[in-house]
Amino acid sequence: MLKIVTIIGARPQIIKAAALSRAINKNYAGELKEIIVHTGQHYDANMSQVFFDELNIPAPNYNLNIGSYSHGKQTAAMIVGIEDILTKEQPNCIVLYGDTNSTLAGAIAASKLHVPVVHIEAGLRSHNKAMPEEVNRILCDHVSTLLFSPTRTGYNNLVKEGFKQNNVAPYTADNPKIMHCGDVMYDNSLHFSEIAESQTTILQKYNLKKGAYILATIHRNNNTDQTDRLSALFRAMLKICDASKCNVVLPLHPRTAKLLDKNLPSELYKQVKGNSLLTIIPPASFREMIALEKNCSLVLTDSGGVQKEAFFFQKPCIILRSETEWVELVEVGSAIVTDADEQKIIDAYTHFSSSNINLQFPKLFGDGKAAEFICRELIANFK
Repeated sequence: MLKIVTIIGARPQIIKAAALSRAINKNYAGELKEIIVHTGQHYDANMSQVFFDELNIPAPNYNLNIGSYSHGKQTAAMIVGIEDILTKEQPNCIVLYGDTNSTLAGAIAASKLHVPVVHIEAGLRSHNKAMPEEVNRILCDHVSTLLFSPTRTGYNNLVKEGFKQNNVAPYTADNPKIMHCGDVMYDNSLHFSEIAESQTTILQKYNLKKGAYILATIHRNNNTDQTDRLSALFRAMLKICDASKCNVVLPLHPRTAKLLDKNLPSELYKQVKGNSLLTIIPPASFREMIALEKNCSLVLTDSGGVQKEAFFFQKPCIILRSETEWVELVEVGSAIVTDADEQKIIDAYTHFSSSNINLQFPKLFGDGKAAEFICRELIANFK
């Protein structure tokens, strides 16, 4: 039986891992044994444990309980912990998701021990190395043995960086295999769509009517840490509240919550707290987020995952960043990149509010069976 070590640490990785764990338990339990390592990068209960509970993910075999430190201290502590586990477990490969410090730490620890790295969400590029995530994903890709890209664009990015399309087995970090497999998050969205709506009461709790509210999320450091950017985002949301006469619902990331009163000017902070249409709520669980995304009219976000989920549920999206790794969304017209520019956000809202706009949501992210494809490739390549 093949043994794989899966590294997770942040909310998006926990969710993505659910798809692979579900596929293993359903169809490949006799061939794959999964050891789950939680680094503890997200340690808030609403940002971590609740997702294990809701998604029926097996409890982690190891929890490093790293917590929040500077990038260097956090990554270093993770490398030490992951190295010890890999030395003890001697897996056939390590499975890494996305682009967090947990991903980078897993890639470094495994590559030094010559444990093959499997990278899910390979090839994504924002082409902005000021983003820590961009550096993490590039470094992980370039020490990986198997690279699974969720989109054709991601696959093409790898080819442009020198990865060969026609390598033959045996595959190694020096002779990697790149694949376009679809998106495990699409697998999850399809699987949990109906469950989310029937098993959550978040719409009723906040008196939200289907199709009559806007969903917003803000969490990236460059948005939360800079007064001018954070102010521009909240001024734009207040104007959208006034123009739309409907709720803008903002599940507040713990990081943003800590910085709101500190980094917003006092007068703007008063306006934010006093606007009845700007509905600020605690962090949403996975099922709650699915229900919110599925039933809103529009999404504003600086989250890569939420951008995609908006597309899965055929909602227009305003991207509160200067770039996106999901360029396909912009190319088909379902998303607009505005950065933290108040006027661009308002213009994008006006565009998507037009009655004669005809949005398209083509099948960009596979058939909802990416996790099964990945399982088959793991078995084929490491048996």
